[in-house]
Amino acid sequence: MTSPFDLAGSVAVVTGASRGIGLAMAAALAEAGADIVGVSTTPTAPGSDVEQAVRGHGASYTGLSADLADPEAVTRLAETLLALDRPIDILVNNAGTIARAPAVDHSDADWQRVIQVDLTSPFVLSRAVGRTMLERGRGKILFTASLLSFQGGINVPGYAAAKSGVAGLTRALANEWAPYGVNVNAIAPGYIATDNTAALRADPSRRQAILDRIPAARWGTPADLRGAVVFLASRASDYVNGIVLPVDGGWLGR
Repeated sequence: MTSPFDLAGSVAVVTGASRGIGLAMAAALAEAGADIVGVSTTPTAPGSDVEQAVRGHGASYTGLSADLADPEAVTRLAETLLALDRPIDILVNNAGTIARAPAVDHSDADWQRVIQVDLTSPFVLSRAVGRTMLERGRGKILFTASLLSFQGGINVPGYAAAKSGVAGLTRALANEWAPYGVNVNAIAPGYIATDNTAALRADPSRRQAILDRIPAARWGTPADLRGAVVFLASRASDYVNGIVLPVDGGWLGR
């Protein structure tokens, strides 16, 4: 009997796969047996870090590029995904962006870009791929949410709004699609050492204030998300629907 965490024979799409959390997620899914389609804003060169990580686990890798801030590019990406030789079993909507500024200085352009990348694009891709999953009677859709799906944050109003929307979208799609064998869930990373948190880690007072509140007493790493993504992408989570799973070192329990 195979493990309920075994993803052999499945195809997983991971957006924002070229670095950070997306790269770690793609590698973890490949280690569990999934073949990976990685989506990045710019084309990844042959032998990229994510390709090496995926192929190192014996899985196949296909790289696609799309600017998720461009609605037309997202539509084209959805069409490309639906035209792949194999159906998509797992969709990980991980790509995201952030704009840091006090609300009174947060421009319309920044607001629209963050909402487009972090909320609208994941919905468009999930709608397209989800339709095929519903037809097949199975599939796993994951979103990368945030601690700001639960909290308001500071100086990131667009990001907080988008990630709160991701939590709501996760529940809304789960309510509709769970009866048809499609699981929709989200992961909420805590304070992870990635490009998105570079500004926080560069500010000594903010860095220390954040660290002082994390019960695990350290910033997270992308590798800390590996177990959660495999769980929610696998048969082990077949009766898990509409959750936002924090992986935060205990931040929300503080």
